[in-house]
Amino acid sequence: MEHSRDRDRDRNFQEKEKEFIEKLVKLNRTAKVSKGGRRFSFSALTVIGDRKGNVGYGFGKANDVSEAIRKSIEQAKRNLVPFPIKNGTIPHEIQGMFKASRVLLKPACSGTGIIAGGPVRAIMEAGGVTDVLSKSIGASSQYNVVKATFECISKMMDAKLVAKNRGKSLKELWG
Repeated sequence: MEHSRDRDRDRNFQEKEKEFIEKLVKLNRTAKVSKGGRRFSFSALTVIGDRKGNVGYGFGKANDVSEAIRKSIEQAKRNLVPFPIKNGTIPHEIQGMFKASRVLLKPACSGTGIIAGGPVRAIMEAGGVTDVLSKSIGASSQYNVVKATFECISKMMDAKLVAKNRGKSLKELWG
């Protein structure tokens, strides 16, 4: 009797694992020269999302590529943040900064697609956004661009939340 329960728990766990889409943004190889030759180490930057408005990023380091990717995905799952999406795009224009990288995100009408490069595109696809315009300004370090994009996401306001904070209904807010 107990064995069947464990099996069900395992199956549910695996189904839950598959609900995230994982994007590898950057894989970096570093070498340490020692007496025996070069020792390689890998670092991975990944973005995960459920295409329903939750995204996260993670950074992992290891001596093996697959281990570095696994570590970064685990960290990304712990760093999930809600992402307000309105009709397949973002609710309003926003700008985020991290160090020398600056990311500008603009809502776009239906059919525009994701106009974004590299890391920003990965985050938007993982979050479930279908139409958005973006511009990456300043330093193009992928790690900093990801952090700047996540700053944008954390500063974004959701219409329902704004209405609740103002003590009004959604209908009053939009007219």
